[in-house]
Amino acid sequence: MMYWAGGGWAWMAFMPLLWIALIALAVWAGIRFAHHPTTHGDSTHRAPEPRETPEEILDRRFATGEIDADTYTEARQRLAAHKPGPR
Repeated sequence: MMYWAGGGWAWMAFMPLLWIALIALAVWAGIRFAHHPTTHGDSTHRAPEPRETPEEILDRRFATGEIDADTYTEARQRLAAHKPGPR
């Protein structure tokens, strides 16, 4: 006796798609957690690298010869004029 009259073909088409989606999800999760190991209370989590300050960028550009001495001096003065003071 057949209770689902004709519904068997839908399950036959759906089940392989379900298994493919589950396997793809497992592979994605494995790759994601393998490349980003983050555990609480462990030293495997790296702190973000500090960003360069405008003065450091200016010093680096002057040291590599990207800007000349006059431009460097003028930019340093502008940065000093716009630097916020202590609160």
